[in-house]
Amino acid sequence: MIYAQSLVNGLLLGGLYACIAAGFSLVWGVLNIINILHGAFIVLGAYVAFFFHQWWGIHPFVSALGAAAIAGIIGYVLQASLINRVVAKSVLITLTLTFGLELMANNAMLLAFTADFRKVTLDRPLGNADIGGIFLPLDRAAAMGLSLLVILAVAYALKATRMGRAIVAVRTDREAAALMGVDVARTYALTFAIGAMMAAAAGSLLSLVFPVSPLSGHVFLGKAFVVCVLGGVGSIGGAVVGGIALGLIESFGGIVFGPESGLILAFTLLLAFLVVRPQGFMGNKALV
Repeated sequence: MIYAQSLVNGLLLGGLYACIAAGFSLVWGVLNIINILHGAFIVLGAYVAFFFHQWWGIHPFVSALGAAAIAGIIGYVLQASLINRVVAKSVLITLTLTFGLELMANNAMLLAFTADFRKVTLDRPLGNADIGGIFLPLDRAAAMGLSLLVILAVAYALKATRMGRAIVAVRTDREAAALMGVDVARTYALTFAIGAMMAAAAGSLLSLVFPVSPLSGHVFLGKAFVVCVLGGVGSIGGAVVGGIALGLIESFGGIVFGPESGLILAFTLLLAFLVVRPQGFMGNKALV
């Protein structure tokens, strides 16, 4: 029974990890940027959910929309005004820039929110279901469902909308897309904004599960990096597969090595994949 419970826990956790990593993977695949700022957007989303719930009693499932809108605007402005200036430079340059922006964001949140850990505690939680002796927390199950819904919505937009097709075209061949009339700089800014929106929405959903502080972004960024490598850089479907895989590994690994071993297991897996299968489960050719 303990293994069945671990399977359920791993799937619930993996769905949230997938949403964390999908935006990170999208930005990496299209812009060729390792966005260190991604973890700060996740934390920002969690704080928006916390304060919206504390001040106005808004459920994190609803405030995820507000968090995504705020992060999307910030992401668009940052990309259009700063990162686009160096996006064609080496990965080291963009890595350094996003790292600097992440430090500024962390310090701004420390000043605004203090270093205390915060977590949303619902007044009326959905409760738990008992399925044949398996404990299923319904709030977490709903958060996982919404997380996968966000990923599906972005995947659909990439296939079915003009903006999405422009993103896919720029990712495939930037020069050819520009010759066909695609505004590459604007497409980059929109892609970065979508990545930020997905991160903030995931942060709002995670606020029901994990306590966060302004410096928690490093932990979430590390998990996003691992999931991205597991699934395949730039593949949203791969992010789902990688997220579920990481959730299961952490859940079952917790039985053997203890719950504190999650991060160690994740990075051990990352190193193993970089050696054995650096392209990840799904490869890196398909965006969706």
